[in-house]
Amino acid sequence: MSANTTDNFAQQLQQMRTSVIEQLRAQRGGKIGRAEAAADRHDVQSGDWAQFDGERDLAMAIDQRETEELKAIDEALRRIAAGSYGECTDCGIDIPPARLHASPATLRCLNCQERAERASGEIHPTL
Repeated sequence: MSANTTDNFAQQLQQMRTSVIEQLRAQRGGKIGRAEAAADRHDVQSGDWAQFDGERDLAMAIDQRETEELKAIDEALRRIAAGSYGECTDCGIDIPPARLHASPATLRCLNCQERAERASGEIHPTL
């Protein structure tokens, strides 16, 4: 992969990283810490604890997804620095640019990704 192309993906990944960090900050209550945000939310005035619990569970799930996304972005940036970005981590072939544009942090080519998802049970093959 050319240095110019890699630089373009690095810029895209950096923008994604900034966006995810902003989302995490907003989810955690802006510039206040996680503990302060949790304390603020725990002060349920209406007494609707079921709603509070549901909102808390949703917030935790979103936080976990965004944290995993940030980790994937950071790993992609490390692969760029190491010169291995764009290579499938399973089989070593070049990942098509269209796939990288659609998902810049991807680890695998489409075939290897499908195999990994089937092995983990994330997708169910059609009969």
